Amino acid sequence: MLAQLAPALQARWPHLRLRQPPGEEALKDLVETVADTLRAAVTEGGAATLAVSGGRSPVALFEALRTQALPWAQITVTLVDERWVADGHPDRNDRLVRAHLLQGPAAAARFVPLIAPGPLPPLADAAAAADARIAALPPADLVLLGMGADAHTASLFPGSPDLAAGLDPQQPARVLAMRLPDPPPQPAHPRLSWTLAHLLRARALLLPLQGADKLATLARVVADPARPASPAWPIAHLLQQTAVPLTLWLPH
Repeated sequence: MLAQLAPALQARWPHLRLRQPPGEEALKDLVETVADTLRAAVTEGGAATLAVSGGRSPVALFEALRTQALPWAQITVTLVDERWVADGHPDRNDRLVRAHLLQGPAAAARFVPLIAPGPLPPLADAAAAADARIAALPPADLVLLGMGADAHTASLFPGSPDLAAGLDPQQPARVLAMRLPDPPPQPAHPRLSWTLAHLLRARALLLPLQGADKLATLARVVADPARPASPAWPIAHLLQQTAVPLTLWLPH
């Protein structure tokens, strides 16, 4: 599939940057890409901000990245989405980041979770507080995105009652509460998510994709003639934009 997909992507969106490392070198290549970006940002500006996605997909990357000889004390890590569940809940993305990334040398990084430790606030209050926390940070030097088999990215889910607000390019909020579509994705918790408008304030975007289901979804996005305006494919809003460099990482 990848042999046909890569040329189709380049034909449809020639501005996309494609990286296609061989499978046996894939993780090493991804770690080096992230590490080099952070190192360059610190060299240029004295600090770097990395925004990461939740879920299980980035765990291997986190565990490899944390061993890198980076100026971790000058790096801030935050999340582009969070699940609205109690502090310490196994489904919380900040718990995953602490367990798999902020260990060893990387423990020196500053971490800014979307939901502060402590009692869980009401969803609207949590979103407002997260928006303020993200507003206090500089634009991300790198956003590490993910994509689900339903074409969601961050927690911008197709079918969510809040998707239009999340995809609005003029949306002033950086973080919104996102109610789930019906049927809901799993785990079925309401989410907090960066908006498209704030994702596009980043300096660079990186989207690693692996797995037959995700590649099949990407192929459908490329082939859909309605994709530029279609809420069925939230990821397309990032693929088609030209404001921020997006690297699509597709190991073969």
